[in-house]
Amino acid sequence: MRYMVGVDVGGTFTDVTLVDTHSGEILNHKVPSTPEDPSRAIMNGVEQILEMNEVPVSEVRYLAHGTTVATNSLIERKGALTGLLVTEGFRDLLEIGRQTRPSLYDFFKEKPELFIPGHLRLEVDERLYADGSIRKPLNRDRLREAIERLKQEGVQSIAVCFLFSYLNPEHEKQAVEEIRSLYPEAYVSASHQVVPEFREYARLSTTALNAYLGPVMQRYMENFQQSVRKAGIPVDPYITQSNGGIISIQESVANPVRTAVSGPAAGVVAAAHLAELTGYKNMITFDMGGTSADFSLIENGEPKISMEREVEGFPARIPMLDIHACGAGGGSIAWLDAGGALKVGPESAGSMPGPAAYGRGGTRPTVTDANTILGRLNPDGILGGRMALNVEASKQVVQEHICDRTNLSLLEATMGILSVVNANMTRAIRLISVEKGYDPREFTLVSFGGGGGLHCGALARELGIPRILVPPSPGTFCSLGLLVTDVRSDYVRSSLLESSAGSMEAIRGLFAGMEQEGAEMLEKEGIAEAKRRYVLGLDLRFKGQNYELTIPVEWSELTVEGLQGILVRFHEQHEKNYGYSNRTGIVEFVNYRVTALGELPKATLQRADENGSRTVQSSLYREVYFSEANRPDYYQTAIYQRSELVPGDRVTGPAIVEQMDSTILLLPGQTMQVDAYRNLLIHTFGEEEHQ
Repeated sequence: MRYMVGVDVGGTFTDVTLVDTHSGEILNHKVPSTPEDPSRAIMNGVEQILEMNEVPVSEVRYLAHGTTVATNSLIERKGALTGLLVTEGFRDLLEIGRQTRPSLYDFFKEKPELFIPGHLRLEVDERLYADGSIRKPLNRDRLREAIERLKQEGVQSIAVCFLFSYLNPEHEKQAVEEIRSLYPEAYVSASHQVVPEFREYARLSTTALNAYLGPVMQRYMENFQQSVRKAGIPVDPYITQSNGGIISIQESVANPVRTAVSGPAAGVVAAAHLAELTGYKNMITFDMGGTSADFSLIENGEPKISMEREVEGFPARIPMLDIHACGAGGGSIAWLDAGGALKVGPESAGSMPGPAAYGRGGTRPTVTDANTILGRLNPDGILGGRMALNVEASKQVVQEHICDRTNLSLLEATMGILSVVNANMTRAIRLISVEKGYDPREFTLVSFGGGGGLHCGALARELGIPRILVPPSPGTFCSLGLLVTDVRSDYVRSSLLESSAGSMEAIRGLFAGMEQEGAEMLEKEGIAEAKRRYVLGLDLRFKGQNYELTIPVEWSELTVEGLQGILVRFHEQHEKNYGYSNRTGIVEFVNYRVTALGELPKATLQRADENGSRTVQSSLYREVYFSEANRPDYYQTAIYQRSELVPGDRVTGPAIVEQMDSTILLLPGQTMQVDAYRNLLIHTFGEEEHQ
């Protein structure tokens, strides 16, 4: 077996990447998504790409895919009917939350609709002290009554979250036993299994989300696995997690909340792989699709991880790649607010009807329409010529919705749309870089997604980012990320301990227990011992603080002698994040984290020989408007086909590089070269670089 297949499911298209592990050849394919059953599009895409390249299914050695099933179920509120068992007195915690409003200054902004109604949230007579000792034993009679009531209500799933169970899970374990005895058909999610971690509301929310998604994910995974077997593919598929790693189908069914934002994660993983190959270790990833743009930061080759994110308005306390999304995609709609100011997004035209330029009945101006009017998109067609663009329709909707209601000309309105959407995305990049102590000028912007290439030059210039890297197939880059990642599982324990020599033995014991759990998981996944690796982290804070910083540690540092080095790194990180650090303050340990990694075979990007360097001339030109030039005007702009460019080729802007899945724009004064991995390396300010 020699072929690896990665599949990324999007709202409009499902992207498939096929890699020949012998030759290193990488092939891509797109098929329409099937939202009613995403597994259909996945299998259509896999079967088509294998057939097109005459690859027998028996030769597939690896299959992985990113899923939007969990995300869509939350957005559409189509999860399972779920019941909740909590400690007496905490029935309404899911509704009370942190008593914060979604928008501080918008009194009409409503909180997200609860996915577990009040009559299905039941109290259980039990209580633990804050140290985990038992104050009131579990009342089994009351517990059975609650389970029977949920059974009568017809719930498909039950979440169990008792106070302080992260320290002592005994009562939760008893509850799970009773549920499986009295109601074996129900899916069960207990907090000590999902997120045994400090902070009650986040733990409850995460457990409840997991239960809500469990039956939906179970049905989907069973259908998908049956489809894989029916097609004759001889391997079990893997699923992408929000942390960038992959897990087996069985693990994803047990912890579906871990796949809640798996879609954008694969692109960040692929970018980290490029960082290793190219030597550009510091990267800002920019993934622009039709609805949104996603940004993330990679420092020294490692993507940043967030320990808590909101998913559809509810906290999910699980490790996720720190990806910031904003409503700025090709389909984002331009509109005027009550004061006449031009806005773009977050509402999107979607794939149907889509932008007016697509000719499918779109009636409102979008970012794609602006790029079409300015000549930046090929009027004769995109997607390799398969989709023609209607320039007049784009002009008409901009004129009607923007120009006729303002004093702006068509050209001013069009450039205004791009200026606004670029400003939105610039702010998003500042959020993940400048506001967290990072200087964008020390990073490389990695641009992918169907729309990224049209905007990356302007964003990099605005932020002072010196170079842009555009991978060979930016529109299907996320599916490549599925082929360069590893099995990954995260474990956490909570225990508030002062940072003293006397705490180190207890800390070593916590880490040892989690490593053992990780080893058992990797054993189940069939990972050889030589391919296993464990990454340790400590969450520290000043005593009295509300939130922690995660500091990576090594086993050798978990000693009395190593404690001082850990504290020094904490103070350095605190100063970087917050601008100060109290070096005489009392520091305490809160959470202890282990990431178990199992190395898998990876797709290998082939390095080509660069036969010298040549400046490429084009025989094809069209007029494109650039307000970003020193003299805003229409420029005769050279058009290149990316398939005709080879390593070593150089291009000077203004220029446009077209390919099936994307269009890349070079602003006047920018230069570009093709590197040995066939990436386009754009020098933002026209500076020539050589690795």
